[in-house]
Amino acid sequence: MHICVLGQGYVGLPLAVRAAEAGHAVTGYEPDRARCEALAAGSSYVEDIGDDRLRAVLDSDAYYATSDPQDLKGFDVAVITVPTPLTDRAPDLSCVRDAGRVLAEWIEPGATVVLESTTHPGTTRDVLIPLLEEGSGLVAGRDFHVGFSPERIDPGNPDWRLENTPKIVAGLTEGCLERVKAFYDTVTDVTVPASGLEEAELAKVFENTYRHVNIALVNELSRMAHTLGVDVWHTLELAATKPFGFTKFLPGPGVGGHCLPIDPVYLSHHVKARHGQTFRLIELAQDINESQPDYVVRRLQDALSRRFRRSVHGARILALGAAYKPGTSDARQSPAVEVTDRLRQMGADVTVVDPYLPVAGGGCREIPFGATAADVTVGDFDAVVLLTPHGEFDLDRLAAEASYVLDTRGVMTAASHIERL
Repeated sequence: MHICVLGQGYVGLPLAVRAAEAGHAVTGYEPDRARCEALAAGSSYVEDIGDDRLRAVLDSDAYYATSDPQDLKGFDVAVITVPTPLTDRAPDLSCVRDAGRVLAEWIEPGATVVLESTTHPGTTRDVLIPLLEEGSGLVAGRDFHVGFSPERIDPGNPDWRLENTPKIVAGLTEGCLERVKAFYDTVTDVTVPASGLEEAELAKVFENTYRHVNIALVNELSRMAHTLGVDVWHTLELAATKPFGFTKFLPGPGVGGHCLPIDPVYLSHHVKARHGQTFRLIELAQDINESQPDYVVRRLQDALSRRFRRSVHGARILALGAAYKPGTSDARQSPAVEVTDRLRQMGADVTVVDPYLPVAGGGCREIPFGATAADVTVGDFDAVVLLTPHGEFDLDRLAAEASYVLDTRGVMTAASHIERL
C-alpha cells in the first residue's frame, strides 16, 4: 500500500520506517525542510532509528521524505503523528488541524486516515473528521475510513519497540476499524481493537495520567520522608516486595518528555472546558510534579549552606544529565533543564554534562563523563547534582572524587557526602 505518515518525529519516523520495512511504499511528510534534507541524506535525528536502518529503506526506494503536500496524492493509508503541545497551559491542536487540512485535499474514495497524536476524547470525531470532510467533499465512514490508534513510543527503550508493543486500534465504523486494524497488523505483532474512538483516546491519556499521578505520589512521599528523617528509597524497596496490589514508582527531579507533563492536562482541561468539572487528582499531581525542580534546587541550596556555609550564588555546580530520561537525547520538557536554569538564575556557575546532547538548557557542553573521559575534574566543583543517570556516567568515580553529591534518582549508595533525594 501507499502509506503517508504526517510528521517525522519521535513517533512518525519509527512508524514510517517500520511500514517501509514491512513492504509498503511510504511517504514521510515533514514540513520542516531541514529535517527532510537530513532524512533524504540518510541522517536520522531520532535515536530509535539508526542511520543504517534509515538508509536501507531509502536505498530500497520504500521510503521517501518530503515537505511537498502534493506527494500525499494517491495514498491508501495516511497516519497523522504531529505534536499536540500546550500553549499558555492549554491544549494546542493546531498541528492536528493543519495536518487535517493538508491531507483533506488528497483523500480519495476508499482511503483511510488514522490519528495517532495524543489528545482528549472527541478530537478525532469533533475536530479532525469535519476538516477532512470539508476539504475533500467526501463523507467519513461512507466514502473514506477514519480511525484513531494512540502511539506508545518510549524513546530509548530497547525492549519495547513499535513492532512488539500492543497497538490499540479504533474506527469510526466497523468498516473503518477493519481497515485500520488491517494496516497495523502489517507493522505490529499485536493489535487491540477498541469499541470506539473516544474509548481509545481516553485510554491513551489515562495511561499517562496513571504514571503522572503515581510519580507525584512518590515525589511528595520523598519530601515527607526527608522531613521525617526516613530513607524513602529503602521504604520503596520494602513496599515493592509485596507480590500483589503494589506497583513501584520512584521519585525524581520532576517529569519530562512529551507525555507526562502534557497529556494529563489535555484530559483535565477538556473535562473542565466541556463540562465545568475539575479533575482534581490530575491538577494536584501537576502542581507537585511541576514544583519538583524547585524542591531539588532547595535541597541543593540547603546542603551548600549546611555543609560549606556558602550560598548557591557563585557556587560551582556540576549537573549530570540534561535529557528527561537515561539513554536518550530527548530533552523535551526535561526537569533537568529546569533545575539547571533555576540554578543559573540564582547565580550559580553550572557545567552541564550529557553525552547525548551537545546543547541543552543554555550552554550544555558535550562532555562524556565516564572512566575514559578526563574532561571534567569533579573535585573542582562545590557540588554535583545527578539529574539523569546515563549509563556513561562513572558513578564509582563520582563517589570517590566529589565533595558532595545530590542524587535525584536514587542510583548511588548513600554516604556522608552523598544524599539521595
